[in-house]
Amino acid sequence: MNFPENLKYTKDHEWVSIDGDIATVGVTDFAQSELGDIVFVEIETEGEELDIEEVFGSVEAVKTVSDLFMPLSGEIIEFNTTIEASPELVNTDPYGEGWMIKIKVSDASQLDGLMDVASYRDSVGA
Repeated sequence: MNFPENLKYTKDHEWVSIDGDIATVGVTDFAQSELGDIVFVEIETEGEELDIEEVFGSVEAVKTVSDLFMPLSGEIIEFNTTIEASPELVNTDPYGEGWMIKIKVSDASQLDGLMDVASYRDSVGA
């Protein structure tokens, strides 16, 4: 299992990379392995302002559909359209080409509620 040290993590198995006030978000290697082969990613919230823990989209795998939750409050400023045509990138490259959204963060203090890599590893028993 791959857990990059430079990222923050959520209890909902999403990763967050911060660059100034922009957060890039995707699902973790653990999440994609639990879901199985991802066949569809639906995100229709681009341009919307959402609060932390609100649903921003869903991921459909062969046997299940799973909601995606906002790790931080803010405006969704970009959706990775590459994964619309190639949802398998979420499985093959979850921390790279398989990223999902970019958020303009509205409350930087919420970053303190995210897990570091050691805490996330512990939470998934890795």
